[in-house]
Amino acid sequence: MNEVIIRKAVREDCAAMLDLIKELAEFEKALHEVTLDLAQFTEDGFGTSSVWDAFVAEFNGEIVGISLYYNRYSTWKGKRLYLEDLVVTERMRGKNIGKLLFDATLEYGKSNQYTGMVFQVLNWNEPAITFYKKYDPKFDDEWLNVSIEFDNRI
Repeated sequence: MNEVIIRKAVREDCAAMLDLIKELAEFEKALHEVTLDLAQFTEDGFGTSSVWDAFVAEFNGEIVGISLYYNRYSTWKGKRLYLEDLVVTERMRGKNIGKLLFDATLEYGKSNQYTGMVFQVLNWNEPAITFYKKYDPKFDDEWLNVSIEFDNRI
């Protein structure tokens, strides 16, 4: 089998997915920021109160890419999809896998009556910016990213 299969993620994919997330964090020079462990990641995706969903790209039985997303709500636009991560392992880039994952995510949003999809891209990640420009996105240079961290550790 030499075909890439795009499918919904299942619980058993979580370890490979977390490895890809860490690969992305390393690419973004922020691996030290990944504090999530496999048990929590799995619970957050497949537990009783799951908060994320994903598509995976499988090649020869191996997970080589992910598109992880969740619901977001805009008081101006309504139900939106938030794309948290689109990752293809480095050795498999340039084989159209990112496009297949991105298109599957867009189709999911459209077929489930979302009003659009939002995501972030680092301003220095030119390959990603070039990729996204093919979809005629709106890049916003007015809004600043803001986050507040909670220390919930006991």
